[in-house]
Amino acid sequence: MHFSIPETEVRSGENGSTYVAYNIHVNGVLHCRVRYSQLLGLHEQIKKEYGNNVVPTFPPKKIFTLTPAEVEQRREQLEKYMQAVRQDPLLGTSEMFNSFLRKAQQETQQIPTEEVQLEVHLSNGQKVKVNILTSDQTEDVLEAVATKLDLPEDLVGYFSLFLIQEGLEGGCTFVRKLQEFELPYVSVTSLHNPDYHIVLRKSYWDSAYDSDVMENRVGLNLLFAQTVSDIERGWILVNKDQHRQLKSLQEKGSKKEFIRLAQTLKYFGYIKFDPCITDFPEKGCHVIVSAGNNELNFHVKLPNNQMKEGSFKVTRMRCWRVTSSQVPVANGTANPCSSSKCEVKLELAFEYLMSKDRLQWVTITSPQAIMMSICLQSMVDELMVKKSGGSIKKQMQKKRLNGSIHRSDSQQAVKSPPLLDSPDPNREQVVKLSTKLSSVSLRGISASNSANDISGNDFHGNYAFEGIGDDDL
Repeated sequence: MHFSIPETEVRSGENGSTYVAYNIHVNGVLHCRVRYSQLLGLHEQIKKEYGNNVVPTFPPKKIFTLTPAEVEQRREQLEKYMQAVRQDPLLGTSEMFNSFLRKAQQETQQIPTEEVQLEVHLSNGQKVKVNILTSDQTEDVLEAVATKLDLPEDLVGYFSLFLIQEGLEGGCTFVRKLQEFELPYVSVTSLHNPDYHIVLRKSYWDSAYDSDVMENRVGLNLLFAQTVSDIERGWILVNKDQHRQLKSLQEKGSKKEFIRLAQTLKYFGYIKFDPCITDFPEKGCHVIVSAGNNELNFHVKLPNNQMKEGSFKVTRMRCWRVTSSQVPVANGTANPCSSSKCEVKLELAFEYLMSKDRLQWVTITSPQAIMMSICLQSMVDELMVKKSGGSIKKQMQKKRLNGSIHRSDSQQAVKSPPLLDSPDPNREQVVKLSTKLSSVSLRGISASNSANDISGNDFHGNYAFEGIGDDDL
């Protein structure tokens, strides 16, 4: 998730006075409006709980009314503060930080706490209506859906809630996985668009874990519905003979056999993204990106209209980042950006080990860049659990402490890199390793010492990155 404060606005207080509100955006969409005093209060709470050594620097108080230039300076400082807190593995997943954001979201949208009915869609289009509070967080809603479906508690962690946008002809765009700092009811209703809704899908990548889920009747039905849906959307490639076999199994009600056959098909378990733009193998190429099987798969249309397919393995991505920039909406003017004339341009850039001694940056320009980044991070987390000899089943099971639900460390770690300025296309292709990667073997890779080296804070280091030899290429 990516936090920014791209704008401020002057608002009226209860006593008729005015104050500056700082608009916190998540993934380029307004999440909440807060005052400086509210963020200061959060900072003091965090400092009291975790100590001065952990907490990032907070912009100081001012005695006199701020000038426009000072407001802009404070906006930039608060944005960096929020990003730093969110990126911190301790602070960014703390209940203190998340509850602050949930409360601020509810206050901003002016939605009172009350009982409501929320529709959550399954992959086959079926709607599950659950009775919740408007103030219920994502985990609460997931639990309510699982209870309504009679999904066992030990399988709940295998699924997540996603915000999607329905498109034409049954297509859908994955906007994001709902996070612990938001209220699903508020998130979906505040969009005021019936095309957006919440969907329940499996949240893991390795199809070996399907066996755990299929042991249960409800889990089997959910996986079956998702598999059928992905085939109908064209996300999973099926030839005529395979289609005939699948149809026969479906008619017989042989759901396990149906899923087992589907697991052998190309792109089973992948998420397919909307068409976008890449600079690989050359700038301006149209591409369809899919995420799955520990890779990003590219279907690229070259300038000569030739189609090429290739995959980028997550274990060969040394690091990646998401960048954001404001670009003018095409209206025939050259005026600078304003809130009404600009749109957010998102890019995912990753540094890839093309050969033993050659690292190259690959960039994808897409509104779904953050969702792609989250997919990469969750793949890495899953790989690291397996590499350490841990059990993803144990990692997914929630721990109940003092009657409340606490996410496991591995689930809390699933977050993506910070928003940065757009990368310089002219900088050297090989950059200094993040300090995060000091324990990873990198045979045959030389580090740059140029002035353009970027610190570890600017990049999302990949713990699953593997140094590889010629035999692996």
